[in-house]
Amino acid sequence: MKRFTQSVFAGLLAVAIASPSFAADLPRPDYKAPNYSPVFVAPFSWSGFYVGLNGGYGWGQSKWSGSGGDFEVSPNGWLGGGTVGYNLQTGAWVWGIEGDIDYMNLKGTADAAFCPGCTFKDTWLATIRGRVGYSFDRWLPYLTGGLAYGNMYMDTGFGSVSRTKAGWTAGGGVEYAFAGAWSTKLEYLYVDLGSATCGMATCGFPADETVDFKASVVRLGLNYRF
Repeated sequence: MKRFTQSVFAGLLAVAIASPSFAADLPRPDYKAPNYSPVFVAPFSWSGFYVGLNGGYGWGQSKWSGSGGDFEVSPNGWLGGGTVGYNLQTGAWVWGIEGDIDYMNLKGTADAAFCPGCTFKDTWLATIRGRVGYSFDRWLPYLTGGLAYGNMYMDTGFGSVSRTKAGWTAGGGVEYAFAGAWSTKLEYLYVDLGSATCGMATCGFPADETVDFKASVVRLGLNYRF
């Protein structure tokens, strides 16, 4: 019995000594922190081509001068048309070129004793302009300027003449990108189409009359970027 008891204690002692080595050989659980990848959101960019529609209101002043008499006509009316352009964004700066053509209904009649029926009309306007803006994410205030082309129609009641004239335009605006590729803008342009001649043969004056035209245009636009 004594020998049996000694054998049991010897066996228990051997197990106790072997247990740490056995535990060391067991595979340890691999505890890792969850792998959360940050979601990358690309910054908004104005770069690319776009097309759009615009509409608004214009008002101006046409001075008639010469030996046929000196007076003014103040045409005004609505306008609407289409736009196409391209932007390139570098940092916060946005550089672009834009062209548009609008049908116009700017019309006015002289309030002059010499020619109470003299009428001036501008029936269309086209521009090709550069644009430079500074981006505040989806807001883009900008300045713009370039060439302007338009129609100057002069009617005295005794005759009429229509001239296509080239001039210049300058202005500014602000554009806002509100949904996907869509943006809207509010824009002001000052337009100077220079002068044209309403001659004796065409207008019925006793001498040639020089007619100039300057206008202001305010437009709302809706653009789609590609």
